[in-house]
Amino acid sequence: EAQLVESGGGLVQAGGFLRLSCSISGFTFDDVTIGWFRQSPGKERDGVREGVSCFSLADVGTYYADSLKGRFTISSDNAKNTVYLQMHSINPEDTDVYYCAAEETPDYGGSYYCGSHWYGMDYWGEGTLVTVSS
Repeated sequence: EAQLVESGGGLVQAGGFLRLSCSISGFTFDDVTIGWFRQSPGKERDGVREGVSCFSLADVGTYYADSLKGRFTISSDNAKNTVYLQMHSINPEDTDVYYCAAEETPDYGGSYYCGSHWYGMDYWGEGTLVTVSS
């Protein structure tokens, strides 16, 4: 059974750096789309999650939300089945619950799921809260 576990969230000062980790088990990176999404605390009922960054073997490139390009970087360590999200120059607007998600044998690339079709990702972690103080 696929399982994703996020870690690394917490309280950070504006302008600082944070690295989130997502440990993945139950499948390999051979044919999968993986991404980071975020949602405002208390907005779980809205159900809408913003795509932060996604990548997949089906895509040549990596998707980043326009507002986050240059500040956030997604990377992976395939040997450890771990995906990271490095967050630079973090600001209070980045305060959110961050989720790691995966779609095995995806029909589409990362830009599809991260762009607006976040609900198409089959597997989700529980999320990790990032709080940025000003």
